[in-house]
Amino acid sequence: MGALIFYIGIYFLGYYAAYLINQLACRIVIKNRRLLGLVAALAVGVIHGYKIISSPPPHHGDGAGYALALYVILPLTIIMAGVLFLRWQDRQDEADGR
Repeated sequence: MGALIFYIGIYFLGYYAAYLINQLACRIVIKNRRLLGLVAALAVGVIHGYKIISSPPPHHGDGAGYALALYVILPLTIIMAGVLFLRWQDRQDEADGR
């Protein structure tokens, strides 16, 4: 649960960083803010996954594969599903003329 909250925070930092860049430039520099948020979360996930795999495993526990799946892959999969769902909703709204 903590990893999911962490990656959602990273996602929103990237999302609002794109918004801030657009506001400071007074024009649309980054059109897809959701994609930038997802890229930021994926970049942190890659670094986090590398740290999990490259560090020595603890003497107790299930190992690096379990930690990688639970703390990196699962939260990023949930975030990607959310972004894809919102993107699908936007396309449906555009098709309906809203």
